[in-house]
Amino acid sequence: MQQTLPHLHVPSTEGIKYIGSKLKLIPHILELIKKVNAKTILDGFAGTTRVSQALAKLGYTVIANDIAPWSKVFGTCYLRNTKPREAYQPLINHLNAVSPVDGWFTEHYGGHANGGNAIQADGLKKPWQLHNTRKLDAIRQEIEILNLNPIDKAVALTSLILALDRVDSSLGHFSAYLKEWAARSYKDLVLEVPQVFTSEGAHQVYQSDIFDLVPRVSVDLAYFDPPYGSNNEKMPPSRVRYAAYYHLWKSVILFDKPTLFGKAKRREDTSDPLAASVFEEFRLNDDGHFIAVEAIAKLIRETQARWILLSYSSGGRATAQQLDAVMQNNGKLLAVLEIDYKKNVMAGMKWTDEWVNDAETPNREFLFLLEKFF
Repeated sequence: MQQTLPHLHVPSTEGIKYIGSKLKLIPHILELIKKVNAKTILDGFAGTTRVSQALAKLGYTVIANDIAPWSKVFGTCYLRNTKPREAYQPLINHLNAVSPVDGWFTEHYGGHANGGNAIQADGLKKPWQLHNTRKLDAIRQEIEILNLNPIDKAVALTSLILALDRVDSSLGHFSAYLKEWAARSYKDLVLEVPQVFTSEGAHQVYQSDIFDLVPRVSVDLAYFDPPYGSNNEKMPPSRVRYAAYYHLWKSVILFDKPTLFGKAKRREDTSDPLAASVFEEFRLNDDGHFIAVEAIAKLIRETQARWILLSYSSGGRATAQQLDAVMQNNGKLLAVLEIDYKKNVMAGMKWTDEWVNDAETPNREFLFLLEKFF
């Protein structure tokens, strides 16, 4: 059954290219949240914080959390800002005016244009051209020298990442780079003031493991968008984790010049043994249950919220029957939406049967709205 969205104001949000982006899902997320009387919301896997930004602009009080340090910076920039946007223009002008230098980022991630070929003399492809990594090195050092307060620093770092995202030569992640320079990589790195806003809510921003956080916060509704472990038995997701896709943003934020490895020069602390998420796990536990599914069940049980909204992909490790069992054991399922962008359909559906039987469209997105048992 094809449905159309009711008239719903969807605030503008800002972010980077991101595999896990929920930009297209935001209207559907807002529609489901509007069905319940929630005032405070936990965005448990906030990522680029687009969902948190939209919620804050609509008047909800938001707790944004993500284990990634760059997500905390984005959350601080957008949710904790108290100044008008123009107040940051002098800072951004100052950073744009610094003279380029050769530094750590240029050494490892900057490349010559080579007539369009991004493969360098060392045989490696690079994510940025030298003229932009030299600006990156100078600007990142200047941000440290300025000794800014946490919110101002978050705005400056967010501006820098947004600018870098506009001139990179990647497919939107940093586990591999393009063989030929992307057209945008020839442009100059220019910082702009992020689209900051002020809101009434007493928002909070955390960088915590979700299982450490949920016992400590109580909200009306929790929105969860965990990383998905693949259900492809031939290609389990054991090689590259979400943290590894965005290792460069972590290095920009921390400015810690870490030990690197591999052709993409990833941070050593984003190697699979160190960066694995239980939600990405593809194995069974000793009881014969998928570890990823058990993690979702545990998360729902331990979350202190009346309502839980869960995003999940039909390409994830959990099957429809397993998620259905998790939901039935923990509350009342109020609504399920399937979003199929290729068909441009939002369907009200008998989701268990259709997910299982429709193998031809394996990568659809689902939203589950649950009212918890207490």
